[in-house]
Amino acid sequence: MGGVVGYMAVVWDRARSLLRRDRVRENVADVDTARIAETMTQLRHRGKATLHDRLHRVRLSLGLAGQAGLAAGLSWVAAHDLLGNPEPVFAPISAVGTLAVSVGQRFRRTVELIVGVAVGVAVGDLLIYFLGTGPWQLGLVVTAAIVLTVFAGGSVAIVIQAAATAVLVVTLSPSVEHLEIPRFVDAIVGGGVALLVTAILLPLNPLRVLNRAARPALDLLAEQLDTAADGLREGDGEKIQRALDRLRDNKDELATFTEAIEGAKETAVLSPARWHRRSELTHYAAAADPIERAMRNSGTLIRRSVTLIEDAEPIPGAMPTAVGHLAEAVRLMKQEFAQGKEPEQARERAMRAVSEAGRAYAEGVGFSGSVVVAQVRTTASDLMVASGIGQEEANRLVRQHFGELERPGSPAGPEPAAKAPTAPPVG
Repeated sequence: MGGVVGYMAVVWDRARSLLRRDRVRENVADVDTARIAETMTQLRHRGKATLHDRLHRVRLSLGLAGQAGLAAGLSWVAAHDLLGNPEPVFAPISAVGTLAVSVGQRFRRTVELIVGVAVGVAVGDLLIYFLGTGPWQLGLVVTAAIVLTVFAGGSVAIVIQAAATAVLVVTLSPSVEHLEIPRFVDAIVGGGVALLVTAILLPLNPLRVLNRAARPALDLLAEQLDTAADGLREGDGEKIQRALDRLRDNKDELATFTEAIEGAKETAVLSPARWHRRSELTHYAAAADPIERAMRNSGTLIRRSVTLIEDAEPIPGAMPTAVGHLAEAVRLMKQEFAQGKEPEQARERAMRAVSEAGRAYAEGVGFSGSVVVAQVRTTASDLMVASGIGQEEANRLVRQHFGELERPGSPAGPEPAAKAPTAPPVG
């Protein structure tokens, strides 16, 4: 009987062991399934984001593509049919090269093309006359062209054009007679046609270009301020750190915005059809520097928010509200700029952010909290300047709204201590 009982116990233990293994396998399978599902979801979202970004880039480049195609065709016709150059290859190359540089630098690019070609032709002809042609002469001509243009203080574009022209002169002169003049004329024709297309035939709307270029920079700033505000409400330092990392990676957005401003200025100067847009470009032209400062100061604000949570400092409810108002001020500024309106709503929201920062400061904050409050003030001042207000007036308004708690009839809020705190400085 005892043997039977022992045998049954062994069988039962094995059965339980098998059941446990099955459960472990099921749990592992469930975890793997969840991970696979999460990975697939992330890939789908990433694919959609990538497709959206690519389509957005295509839309932004359609105007430039149209200008480049028109300029290439017209420059060929001008050099081939009007000037009689049988192979005007460099004319369309010059036109496309002029349009390919950053907008706002195309007139300068045309001048650089012409200067570079002139230097290359002069150096190439001079050395060929004394030394003849061959591989070592080619190397010497290119070296001399580069050294001469660098010594004269030429830009990278001039150096490249001089060297490239010198190569063509040395390699093609034995088989192509009188190459120098067509090469020089092609540079003038290509660059001139490119400017003609951008200024007269197919000028872009500078305000539309600016709106598209400003959107990524302003959206980035608003989104990361919103994320920081949520992180402060939730006490989530990791969320705020992610916002900081993303905001630090803003060079592309700012560079695009700055280049678009320069291009809009160039278009407004060169294109008679866009002269009436000059006044509308004033806000954008003056906004680039303060928006860049707002990004830097917001970075300090967000970085100190992380430290604030790590040090377990008090977080008054008005503090994340103030940061959220800054984000909304940025969005309103983007909308009002796009509509050509005076950014009054953006200014009002920026001052609400300052008032909330004053409430948070009066309620009581730690060291990092006081830095966050100071950066709210400074960022709000930057946004006010970006909206078209002078720096002194912006600072005065910031001080005024920060001290609203001390005035009779101010909105209800936490009472400050018996001795009013000294406001952190602007800047």
